[in-house]
Amino acid sequence: MRKYNNTKREYDGHKFDSLKELARYKILSVWLSCGVISKLELQKPFVIVPSVVLIKDGKSKKKPAVKYIADFVYVQDSRVIIEDVKSEATKKLPVYRLKIHLMKHVHGFDVSEI
Repeated sequence: MRKYNNTKREYDGHKFDSLKELARYKILSVWLSCGVISKLELQKPFVIVPSVVLIKDGKSKKKPAVKYIADFVYVQDSRVIIEDVKSEATKKLPVYRLKIHLMKHVHGFDVSEI
């Protein structure tokens, strides 16, 4: 068990953070095999803020890029679809809300919450 009572699972060579995410993967896998979708990617990172060097007290420190990691990315009807499997509690987290806002601003993508 993890925070938010999610149970990690491994299936088909992939790791999933919750049973809900695994269930969605199974549906997308069927759609992929039937040709409904194409180019299915799991845990795809998107850079939303590049790395920077911050100076504090005369010392520089490199900070890594800020990334949004999409649970699923695929193509359906010539459109790129980005999905994130979230519970009611996690979809309200301020950091998550900021990241999906930046995804729209930086990359032009809406994130579908499942």
